[in-house]
Amino acid sequence: MTVVLRVEHLVKSFGGVRAVDDVGFTVGAGERVALIGPNGAGKTTVFNMLNGQLRPDHGSIQIDGVEVRGRRPRAIWRRGVGRTFQITATLPSMTVAENVQMVLLSFHRRLFDIWRPAAPRYRDQALALLDRVGMADQADRASATLAYGDLKRLELAVALASRPRLLLMDEPTAGMAPRERAELMNLTAALVAESGVAVLFTEHDMDIVFGHASRIIVMNQGTIIASGQPADIRADAEVQAVYLGSGAMFAPRPGGAA
Repeated sequence: MTVVLRVEHLVKSFGGVRAVDDVGFTVGAGERVALIGPNGAGKTTVFNMLNGQLRPDHGSIQIDGVEVRGRRPRAIWRRGVGRTFQITATLPSMTVAENVQMVLLSFHRRLFDIWRPAAPRYRDQALALLDRVGMADQADRASATLAYGDLKRLELAVALASRPRLLLMDEPTAGMAPRERAELMNLTAALVAESGVAVLFTEHDMDIVFGHASRIIVMNQGTIIASGQPADIRADAEVQAVYLGSGAMFAPRPGGAA
């Protein structure tokens, strides 16, 4: 397995509070790794350091062996890191297709090419991406009118437009109905299988975590307390004590995922 993301000895403090304390892990091509933990565990701080919104105090962040620690978000994006957000970050004044075209224009460094009209540029590529997420039939619809589940699909297409090697998904199913949650994560799994992209996601829905993660990393109070396969995490006594409770509600279902 090719390691896409390698994090070593990551540290971030805010005043006297060490939000992330000596965190390290890897994510490989084709993996779907869940980063979970109680509120305040440090998950969002880790995410914000990975894509450049926060600068680490110490440690290393490598994408395909290239050090990106401390680089700006745009530079990290160009190294192959895409991200979706807990609250969707699309452009409501544009159509569905135009949202994807804007990213393609930026990715191909044509955003400020004033001599050619933008509307027809990269439309075919945008439609192909929308087709991958089941949104091609809504290409010309104003994104402001989309249902929340469709906005999440659009955001995924936008993230894929930059051809990421690593996709960061911050609570991808937040605010979605149960059926929509499963559909989005099944779609993500299919895209991972197709392209080999590495996925790191945070999520509070444990059914989603245990049903869709190939590996789980658990944080508490800024540190990693467990990492492994879903079945191992479910059975881990420390994880149960600080996050899952008895673990009974996450017991394997007949015929279900581990």
